[in-house]
Amino acid sequence: MNRSKVEFTTSQKSARLPWTALVSLLVGLAGWELVSRLSSLPAFILPSPGQVWDRFLLAVQDGSLLLHTLVTLEEISLGLLVGTLCATALGYLLAKSRLFERLLAPYLVAMQAIPIVAVAPLLIIWFGPGMFSKILICALIVFFPVLVNTVVGVRAVPRSLHALMGSLRATRWQTLRLLELPASLPILLGGLRIGATLSVIGAVVGELVGADRGLGFLVNVGRGQYDTALVFVAIFTLVALALALYSLVAFFEHRLLAWQEWRE
Repeated sequence: MNRSKVEFTTSQKSARLPWTALVSLLVGLAGWELVSRLSSLPAFILPSPGQVWDRFLLAVQDGSLLLHTLVTLEEISLGLLVGTLCATALGYLLAKSRLFERLLAPYLVAMQAIPIVAVAPLLIIWFGPGMFSKILICALIVFFPVLVNTVVGVRAVPRSLHALMGSLRATRWQTLRLLELPASLPILLGGLRIGATLSVIGAVVGELVGADRGLGFLVNVGRGQYDTALVFVAIFTLVALALALYSLVAFFEHRLLAWQEWRE
């Protein structure tokens, strides 16, 4: 199959996806409206889509939604960046040294086994309710999946290619830049996709435990005031952030791995 045919087929599939997502969204909204009307539940239990939309417009007009969204987005971005950098660096060291992996594996597994919800209150107590503790929580929840994918990606590089680089007298930096990084990039970006969505969870968990700003704080406010429509607004905004981050990583993955599509 030549390149033009591959691009035509890919464009056809991409064109169908927005329509499918739009139809699915409309069906979901219609079902939600139907349930809210037939159940006759009060708005503080199950608001209708129209009531949530009105609350969204009010939050946009008074500026509260933008303020809290920017705070959460900053926490997510910094936490994702710190967690990814630390996990990638440590993952590369673990992939290159079996002894180092054996020494750290028990601590890494134990850290992953403890729910972030249980750790978050301790971090809030130790580092305060400011932004630093939220960034740390985001980094911790991002750390493990990116770490595992880094180890798997680096170790998946064929030994024959390492032997080839050795025969060319490549330095360690050249081997990393020209072989290990490009070869492991698909797996690394797969871990980054997971980390991008998990970082949203980390920020919200930290804000729910203790914060005076952010979308998690907005959820607490709506819950305390029985303003369920505001809770829905905050949740949908978090979903939009997660989808945006996931799409951004997918975009970079598509651009960086364009050579794979051409090869196929």
